Amino acid sequence: MSEAYIVAAARTAGGRKGGRLSGWHPADLAAEVLNALVDRSGADPALIEDVIMGCVGQAGEQGNNIARGAVLASKLPESVPATSVDRQCGSSQQAVHFAAATVMSGAMDIVIAAGVESMSRVPMGTPVVLPAKAGLGTPMSPNQQERYPGVKFSQFTGAEMIAKKYGFTRDMLDDFGFNSQAKAIKATRSGAFKDEIVPVAITLADGTKDTHLIDEGIRFEASREAMAGVKLISEDGVITAATSSQICDGAAGVLIVSERGLKALGVAPLARIHHMTVTGGDPVIMLEEPLFGTEKALKRCGMSIDEIDLYEVNEAFAPVPMAWLRHTKADPAKLNVNGGAIALGHPLGGSGAKLMTTLLYALKARNGRYGLQTMCEGGGLTNVTIIERL
Repeated sequence: MSEAYIVAAARTAGGRKGGRLSGWHPADLAAEVLNALVDRSGADPALIEDVIMGCVGQAGEQGNNIARGAVLASKLPESVPATSVDRQCGSSQQAVHFAAATVMSGAMDIVIAAGVESMSRVPMGTPVVLPAKAGLGTPMSPNQQERYPGVKFSQFTGAEMIAKKYGFTRDMLDDFGFNSQAKAIKATRSGAFKDEIVPVAITLADGTKDTHLIDEGIRFEASREAMAGVKLISEDGVITAATSSQICDGAAGVLIVSERGLKALGVAPLARIHHMTVTGGDPVIMLEEPLFGTEKALKRCGMSIDEIDLYEVNEAFAPVPMAWLRHTKADPAKLNVNGGAIALGHPLGGSGAKLMTTLLYALKARNGRYGLQTMCEGGGLTNVTIIERL
């Protein structure tokens, strides 16, 4: 079986809800990333055989196969096909898995895995809320209700369940959230994100033209004292908006090729896809599966957590990476070294490719070899990807 290599990776800087990227149609925003991958790799656009794009809110401006819309909005030729993937928050990480598996099988040689989400223009939950309001029902079927009587699947509930299960206090979560902000501030000021970010032209409210280059969610004025004053999401809980991922607009992508693809493009690989795992678990606590998926992935590829140089574990809510650290006994100094979604934002379907891009560049900056990425996903799912920097 052929190997799968990453030859280019790029992401936009995140935009706040209603913020600097909110004027961009998501197909056009994703097209900026597709164009950047072509430019960075020097690839002939006509050689790209497929675009696989993650997106959670596949409705409205993100409906009708957003991946194909992004291709038609880019400089890729019409001959490049595209398909959209929904594995909830792991959608574009799954796009990476699908692209890698495709080139490893020999079915194709040059595939883009990407993701996009404009949470300003297509609010979270739109594909469920709008049909329900129109009287078209909900995804919860009678058989599911029978299997999970009285259960209302909720990521907020799941996050609080994890915090309670592992004994995490409000102060512990606030410490984690503050550290995420501090790491993101340091990374931004040091230029750590400079090479991975695609410049995006924007027009400000006053008509001024600008370029979006810095993740808008970072609280440069963040203080531990201010974080302690943020209101709890649930009165009887421990999680606040400051210890949850931020609503975010953004897009990201990676160009994945086989050995033949390397030769066709005449490029050197940045990294190799070393391992891929996807697992399912309890859909009620929902967000705990990265712990067990990571355990399974490491066992399957014969590695220990200590052999991994850096980890990207999505900060959907602070209890998730905190529980992951405790369960895996991983080194906290290797986790989300440039901050995570609490500071940088979580553009749902775009986050998998976003984290992969950041992981790749962070490994390069630290001369690391192996990186592991995982995230919690709606329905009690998780993807785990291990890459080897070359």
